[in-house]
Amino acid sequence: MTQKELHDQRLAKEAQEQAMHKRTRRHFLKESAMGLGALAMGTLFGNCGGKAAPSIAFDPAHPLLPKSPPFAGRAKSVIYLHMAGSPSQFETFDYKPELAKMDGQDCPQSFLEGKKFAFITGTPKMLGPQTKFAQYGQSGAWVSENLPHMSTIADEVTFLRAVKTDQFNHAP
Repeated sequence: MTQKELHDQRLAKEAQEQAMHKRTRRHFLKESAMGLGALAMGTLFGNCGGKAAPSIAFDPAHPLLPKSPPFAGRAKSVIYLHMAGSPSQFETFDYKPELAKMDGQDCPQSFLEGKKFAFITGTPKMLGPQTKFAQYGQSGAWVSENLPHMSTIADEVTFLRAVKTDQFNHAP
């Protein structure tokens, strides 16, 4: 290789390393969600034949191979919702009755006072749910008509409502 080719190769490697250092956790999860999902599915379905899964012992020659967990998991199943491009929680499980009442009205000034929004100018209109909701099961869980089967099992699933944010957009 010539000096110029070596120099160009080194510059390309440095540029790649700099790009990797700028990566955020959000970038990683966004770009690898399907890969992580496939990895999890492979692990879950690896024992579909009914035979016991082979035990995984530590092999010093291959230290990066997966190791056995310290104890067996108790979860029987997991539902992974990859929501990119899917209906939002506001069109599936998160009914907002007050927002439904305010649909089409001007946004109250109290919502806008002292705040700067990157994409909002003037007085925006309120947008209520775009689908019908009803309460189901003994829990009274709100489920939209977009998920008809979910309404039949509303008491058998858990709705996690613990994630909160003050941010209105999720772009980095």
